[in-house]
Amino acid sequence: MNLLVLTVTNDSFNSVRPELEIYVSLAKAGHTVTLISEKESQYAPRLQESGIEVIDAKYRKKIDLKLISLIKKVIKDKNIEIVYATNSRAISNAIFACMGSDVKLVTYRGTTGGLYRHDPSSYLNALNPRVDGVVCVSEAVTQHVKKQVFSRNKKVVTIYKGHDTSWYNQTPAALEEFKTTKENFNVAFVANVRPHKGLIYVVKAAHELADIKDLHILLIGDKISQEPYLSEIKKSGMSERIHVTGHRKDVPQIIAACDVLIHASTRKEGLPRVILESLASGTTVIASANESSLEIIQDGTNGFIVPIKDASAIAKKIRELHNSKELLERVTSHAKDIINDKLSHKTTAKKYIEYFESLIKDENE
Repeated sequence: MNLLVLTVTNDSFNSVRPELEIYVSLAKAGHTVTLISEKESQYAPRLQESGIEVIDAKYRKKIDLKLISLIKKVIKDKNIEIVYATNSRAISNAIFACMGSDVKLVTYRGTTGGLYRHDPSSYLNALNPRVDGVVCVSEAVTQHVKKQVFSRNKKVVTIYKGHDTSWYNQTPAALEEFKTTKENFNVAFVANVRPHKGLIYVVKAAHELADIKDLHILLIGDKISQEPYLSEIKKSGMSERIHVTGHRKDVPQIIAACDVLIHASTRKEGLPRVILESLASGTTVIASANESSLEIIQDGTNGFIVPIKDASAIAKKIRELHNSKELLERVTSHAKDIINDKLSHKTTAKKYIEYFESLIKDENE
């Protein structure tokens, strides 16, 4: 199989690894993989040693004539059978590049919402008739896409973006940097904050937990040091034990050093990477009851589910885990189970190969 991937590789190492390791595994399985992406990235050495050619390009515009010409040339020169485009600008350029050729065009969809029949921009994305298939990161995303797709010939599937627990065999961070220690009960929240990430409910929960003197909350990510969060932290009664870290490159190590991760999103998401990183690191998750979280977390088995927008429920669960070391240890012991099975990288790579090969088979029949 000759596969051309249109993607972005210059994000942080941890964020691109689950995707790029798919292509590494495909290359190791004997398939020819070419990427059109940024040639200089933290992951470049790993791609090169796996025999993956990276052709330098950036995705700056929805319609870029130079990029379209480059994609066309690579399809022809390398006898490409599958083009896989993973972001909106890559998808729109791929649609034009693939017109008039027999190559199969597959797009990636990582979020629920944002793709609707009544929205013209959706026809520069997965709803375009030239798109042969859509890989969705969760069943919740798949159900949304299927409701919008007209053609039954468009193969829409769920393939989880799996992880490997060996990626997280790293020394946990030293929490002293954040004015706490591993002897305290440490709770992490991670997000580049927007209102739907639910940070306000985590901070409001702190109001109900101020009496727990060894409780510390680490707020990790961009845009946290602003209102209304700063005022809520100040009023919480535990402001000296709420630590705003800013953007960090060692998020998995910090999560691994904490007792609990809170994921408080107030609306549907695709497949929250931070939940998977936490489970793979062996850290218990308390997640709001979004459809995607319900696909990952079995309440009381490998984590906990609380109602959306419910600060009191978050506080109650944190207190319960703080007071019951036995409960926390039992659930933590099962955190990695789903990563080693349903959400394993090996399963993901296998399903990608099967899916791509099924498209080629359909073309040849």
